[in-house]
Amino acid sequence: MSSSAAHSETAEPTAEDGRHARRERNRLAVVDAMLQLYRDGNLDPSSDEIAERAGLSPRSLFRYFEDLDDLVRVAVSRQYERVRPLADIDESTDRPVADRVLHIVERRLGLFDAMASAGKVSRLREPFQPLIAQQLGQARLFWRRQVQQLFAPEFAAMAPARAEAALATIDVLISFESVQLLRDDQGLARPRLEAALVDSITRLLEA
Repeated sequence: MSSSAAHSETAEPTAEDGRHARRERNRLAVVDAMLQLYRDGNLDPSSDEIAERAGLSPRSLFRYFEDLDDLVRVAVSRQYERVRPLADIDESTDRPVADRVLHIVERRLGLFDAMASAGKVSRLREPFQPLIAQQLGQARLFWRRQVQQLFAPEFAAMAPARAEAALATIDVLISFESVQLLRDDQGLARPRLEAALVDSITRLLEA
């Protein structure tokens, strides 16, 4: 085989790899532009605004995404993946209940702060985009199970009906929606919000 033929065989996949890498860079640039616009408070940016922020032409957006709904879904998923480690709870049920309550409240508030506007967008889009609705359903189930597992000793000491009601109430208290209402609509700053949640949850868990 001639050297030129060998070079041709190796150059073609390299060029293809370059095109793929460039496509992925542009795709991520669009997603990150969308998330930046969300952080700026623009929860429903136009394709022109997204393209301008990403440094691309509006027409080129739809080389990478089927439509704006597809882009929203990918952007929300990317933000959720970024903040996923903040959702973990590493407090043992052997710890005093006060420590566990404070731990889960701090973790949830940190998680929701990191989710920021993407959390609002996902809830605005939930009724219209089944994939986002599915993601949120899975997240809510995960968070409910965290509460159930973290306070299993306290729930076990209650009558079943009371345990069920306490679990449901605590789950709602430290949900994204409740925290958003308390923080944004009621104007509770982080220290007061944290104290209010800790106090409410502690009272619900009292024997």
